[in-house]
Amino acid sequence: MTQFLLALFLIGIGLSVAGTGTHLYQQLARKVAGLRVEGSNGLENIVSLFVVFICGPYLMLRLGMQSDSSGRVSTLNILLAATIAFGWSFVTGLMFVGTYISVTQLA
Repeated sequence: MTQFLLALFLIGIGLSVAGTGTHLYQQLARKVAGLRVEGSNGLENIVSLFVVFICGPYLMLRLGMQSDSSGRVSTLNILLAATIAFGWSFVTGLMFVGTYISVTQLA
């Protein structure tokens, strides 16, 4: 039971970091964050790749909620996007919490 609660905690941290990072990036860069790697030079490509990796779970959840040509949202798209986003946010949360613990243990 404790492993399950730890996994839920890490997923929650990952989604929080992804949502915060997405809105912070959009505010600072003044462009919409997306699941794409594009830029005019190498540094912008690296920043874009970092944004995709960190903000990916939140962006994937938003992608799943888009409607199709008939104006309806597909249940299959929502379930697939949520499964991918929660798995991805577990990895993001694990990296964030692991980095936080590593930094605080050094001090």
